[in-house]
Amino acid sequence: MIKKGIILAGGTGSRMSPITKAVNKQLLPIYDKPLIFYPLSVLMLAGIRDILIIVNKGQLNQFKKILPNGNNLGIKISYAEQKTPRGLPDAFLVGKKFIGKENVALILGDNFFYGQSLTKRLQQCVKLKTGASVFLHPVKNPSLYGIASINKKNKIIKIIEKPKKHFSNLAVTGLYFFDNKVISYSENLKPSKRKEIEIVDLLNKYKNKNKLSANFISRGGAWLDTGSIEDFYNTSSFVSALENRQGLKISCLEEIALNNKWIGKKNIVNAIKFYGKCNYSQYLSTLLKI
Repeated sequence: MIKKGIILAGGTGSRMSPITKAVNKQLLPIYDKPLIFYPLSVLMLAGIRDILIIVNKGQLNQFKKILPNGNNLGIKISYAEQKTPRGLPDAFLVGKKFIGKENVALILGDNFFYGQSLTKRLQQCVKLKTGASVFLHPVKNPSLYGIASINKKNKIIKIIEKPKKHFSNLAVTGLYFFDNKVISYSENLKPSKRKEIEIVDLLNKYKNKNKLSANFISRGGAWLDTGSIEDFYNTSSFVSALENRQGLKISCLEEIALNNKWIGKKNIVNAIKFYGKCNYSQYLSTLLKI
């Protein structure tokens, strides 16, 4: 059972400069919530309550203003600083002490997931004992992503980063589940031409041992990467349209914690005081009437 999760919320956000020169991308708003709420909600929906957020050096206090320690959500949040971005597997080196001897989930801080049966799938993923598991999602332009092909048993048989020739339309999303070998595998990775250790190289270590399986967001679900300014605002529009249509909030952390019985209604009252008069607080107040 995976009980620990890491959110990789560092990076320079260069594709969204100059906005990201002053503020970490994960603290910018996707509609009415900071982007960091969305990946955090995914880990919470999976039932993970011990979470490490990896941030850029010097940006720790910005995150702690909105997510101090997780006590208000019935979870534990700790932080680590990354001196410079060294590739996704660096999360397991920075978080080595946090992971200890346990298995771990990793989600990228700029990824957005939405789907009707997502919670059920996440709860299955955290049951992983050995090997690794990743979420795949079909895309229209495979040459922009890490792409995987699978066999009939949902085992990944091929992964290529930004392939020039089309062999599959299944993109590797930013949500991963690993056994504890991920630490030693990451330690032995050699930097690529971009002088970073690559997630594809790490996944290939599992694939070569026939230990890499695929999961899918159900049809009609969404995976959005908010790496560019266009994708960022498209995601914001998606959330806005759904929330205003349904009257339900996507990635309301307090609601997830309340539904999981990690917190009580007193915590909701405190959260309303913390956020002040805003739409988010108005939504929280509806939870007190249930």
